[in-house]
Amino acid sequence: MNTFTKRIAVGATLLAGLSACAGTYEPVQTVSPPASVSAGQPQSALSLRRAQTQGGELLGVPGALEGITVFKGIPFAAPPVGDLRWEQPQPAPGWDGLKVADTWGDSCVQNPAPQRFPVNSATDMPDSPGISEDCLYLNVWTPAQSSDEKLPVMVWLYGGAYNEGGGSAPFSQGDHLAQKGVVMVTFNYRVGSLGFMAHPELTAASPHGASGNQALGDSIAALQWIQDNIAAFGGDPSRVTIFGESAGAAMNGGLAGAPPADGLVHRVISQSGNWMGLNIAPMTPRETAQQRTLDAAQENFGTTSLAELRAIPATEIHAKLPGQGMIIDGHIIPEDLSVAFANGRQLRVDVLNGSNEDEGSFTAAFGPPPTLASWQQGEAFRWGNLVEQGRAAYPVSTDEEAVATSTMPFGDNMSWLHRQFAEYQAEIGKSAYHYWFRHDPPYDADRANLGAAHTGEIPYVFDNLCAPRTFPGGSSVDQMCGNAREEAFADQVSQYWVNFAATGNPNGDGLPHWPAIGELGRNEAMILDADGSGVGPWLGEAKISLYDAMFEARVAEPLGIADD
Repeated sequence: MNTFTKRIAVGATLLAGLSACAGTYEPVQTVSPPASVSAGQPQSALSLRRAQTQGGELLGVPGALEGITVFKGIPFAAPPVGDLRWEQPQPAPGWDGLKVADTWGDSCVQNPAPQRFPVNSATDMPDSPGISEDCLYLNVWTPAQSSDEKLPVMVWLYGGAYNEGGGSAPFSQGDHLAQKGVVMVTFNYRVGSLGFMAHPELTAASPHGASGNQALGDSIAALQWIQDNIAAFGGDPSRVTIFGESAGAAMNGGLAGAPPADGLVHRVISQSGNWMGLNIAPMTPRETAQQRTLDAAQENFGTTSLAELRAIPATEIHAKLPGQGMIIDGHIIPEDLSVAFANGRQLRVDVLNGSNEDEGSFTAAFGPPPTLASWQQGEAFRWGNLVEQGRAAYPVSTDEEAVATSTMPFGDNMSWLHRQFAEYQAEIGKSAYHYWFRHDPPYDADRANLGAAHTGEIPYVFDNLCAPRTFPGGSSVDQMCGNAREEAFADQVSQYWVNFAATGNPNGDGLPHWPAIGELGRNEAMILDADGSGVGPWLGEAKISLYDAMFEARVAEPLGIADD
């Protein structure tokens, strides 16, 4: 299990070959929508639309907001079942006639409640879809009225420790972003060991000598579908922005360095994660991941045969065979991406990224409260040979200070990772913007106040304050939905994201100025806060120097990219 998976999985445990030109997108003229589509919502000349894709013709349904059409459950790859389990995605089958796109596709195999606590927002909501291996579907929200509008496209990759999530989760539904003038897309990718598994037999059979990163392959297949079809929904295939949080942000960092994604993505937004995951570390080589697969398969199933593993029910595979997370697979990720980025071999994409001030606050619930003694006992593990720098960055002399400090490194090192990502992109001449989300949302009285927690920015990014939250940032729906202050901040944050997707620059009329990375001082970041967004102090020199040194010692020197 890699570092990223360990840190977040602990919390979860405890608590495409198709061709032809893009089709047209137009108001429905002659097709009467079925009663299931129109029930409960008034229809207008523009409330339902058809889209001709390469797979066939689709009929969209009214979104949650006036003027928005949503197309649900569009297949973008063949079902990865049977002999296709663990293969890279294959072209989706087409269909005859008009397909009514009013139903979410199944989420990929993962743990629903009660196996997953708290509830899984992708599977445990009243209108959640089912769960199956046949899960490679995407969803499109569009405000367009014709196919020639060429609106920017935003594509969401969900988080979930590489182990859960879905494109239909309520918090990430795209009506509000679409209303701001983008075509919004979500999609399902395989998770757990069904989406992140390297195996020697897969490697031997691959034309690239690669295996693993099936979920990244799913993402590339979805992006290829978007290139081929999004114009039919009023989208511009030359302005595709991927955005995501946690595992989704890490995958976005991976895609920013993935040669097969070149030309499919033009801008990247990473929220709380990058190609190293959530911690400063080298990436896992395929050979290491393969051996972990073989060891776990032999221990749990008494076999390492790919054919025999494919015959085991998917739910059992997910439960007993650990996923390897994003790795150096030899094709999608051909080398450790820290090497690729340091040498300018990444994709030429604009970047907006950052993290939250209290990312690690949720970890305080795991295990007994730290003490001065336990904090000091962990110094060598935490800082390695940099203990003195660690002490200077995080001075702790009492039990109370140990409690207050213990959750800080989780988020601080993540924020440093994002700064590095932005600086690498600026070095190759691309637009790059770095934020630090410091807004503390309200929490209900019976919930722990986690501050600006991991996932806490998501409701603001989607401008979906009334939607159920995702773990762990459980801010109050009741106190935020309809709250003028919170709604104004959500409008600001989501508009920054939309502006960046449209132009590569988050700035726009009525928004506090957001400087590019090159305009910020070493200890400055763009602070996002309802009390006033703008440039402000960042981590502080002691912490910045500590994480600079940690990167040199743990990544740059072992990989041969250390500064002279």
